[in-house]
Amino acid sequence: MSEDFYEALGVSRDASAEEIKQAYRKKAAKYHPDVSDEPNAEEKFKQIKKAKEILSDDETRQAYDQMGHERFEQAEKRGGFDGGAGAGGAGGMGGMGGFGGAGGAGGFEDIFEQFFGGGMGGQGGGNRPRQGRNLRTTMAIDLEEAYEGVNKEFTITRPETCEECGGEGHPPDAEVHTCRECNGTGQVTRVQQTPFGRVQQRSTCRECGGDGEVADAVCGTCKGDGIVEAEVTLTVDVPAGIRSGQTLRMDGEGAPGENRGPNGDLLIDVEVRDHDLFERDGDDLHYTQPISFPQAAFGDKIEVPTLDGTKKLEIPKGTQSGERFRLRGQGMPRLRSRRSGHLFVTVQVVTPESLNTAQREALEAFAEAGGEEVEVSEGFFERIKNSF
Repeated sequence: MSEDFYEALGVSRDASAEEIKQAYRKKAAKYHPDVSDEPNAEEKFKQIKKAKEILSDDETRQAYDQMGHERFEQAEKRGGFDGGAGAGGAGGMGGMGGFGGAGGAGGFEDIFEQFFGGGMGGQGGGNRPRQGRNLRTTMAIDLEEAYEGVNKEFTITRPETCEECGGEGHPPDAEVHTCRECNGTGQVTRVQQTPFGRVQQRSTCRECGGDGEVADAVCGTCKGDGIVEAEVTLTVDVPAGIRSGQTLRMDGEGAPGENRGPNGDLLIDVEVRDHDLFERDGDDLHYTQPISFPQAAFGDKIEVPTLDGTKKLEIPKGTQSGERFRLRGQGMPRLRSRRSGHLFVTVQVVTPESLNTAQREALEAFAEAGGEEVEVSEGFFERIKNSF
């Protein structure tokens, strides 16, 4: 069967690694020879398994995309993946045209090394322990939580080792036998003829995935992959002073590693929600405090809210609407520091929308005594400008 690997898995050419893995699981559950009644199930299963192996590796996928399906398979037949010395001499590899030419100096492996650096799996192959991939999520917190710091509990869905089979990919009672392809070593060795002589190279056995063993049945829960999607609840330590856009890292809480490698990490992008009272600017906070005309004219001591309770603020007499005052150290904590930003309080003189009789008479007397002209000091407009 010769079918484009993307078509075989039913994914687009820009599919992510996770989408490829998910597609393989569904196809494997449908076509595995032990469970499928589909015509040509065994041949189809081999094709999707090969497609997953090629497209799951960044280097082989890049080569496949560059060469196309037909030329890629031609390179394999000349001794690229499955062993055998390459036929032909030292010529015939001029530029990119050498990918599809007959002969060649060692088949696909030599070409791959020239253009992409390194071999397919290299010494030790793909069965070496590899760290799992990092995962990423977003967490929203309140401004108060960012001010205090918090141990925040959250729930995510992530890949987990299948509990049913312990990550083995087959039932515990399945019959397991030594892989005939690699004789239990997990690797296959091939010799290729290159312009520099014969080169021996080892790579991961594709039949057993590097395990050295093959089971006669697949796990019904994970469909042979050893990994399932599961919902987990975690708790992360959010430090005081964190800002929107900053990222927390939880070591080892990412995807499971391969071949007993360590787990990846979980990256948490933090978003601090807007607050009803305060506007944040870095480590500083801004707040607008309404005051009455008498308070502005005669001065007053008032209480203003902060994220740490209320604080006293002295309003000097003659304060103008829009003037700004600073409360030192009443802003946000600076991340991993003992210092804090400031709270800036802008006062807004409120004009009454309605007056009772006594207020009206008093205000009329004030207007009569002072006239309608407004006198301002020389520094009035400068203060207004600076307040903004």
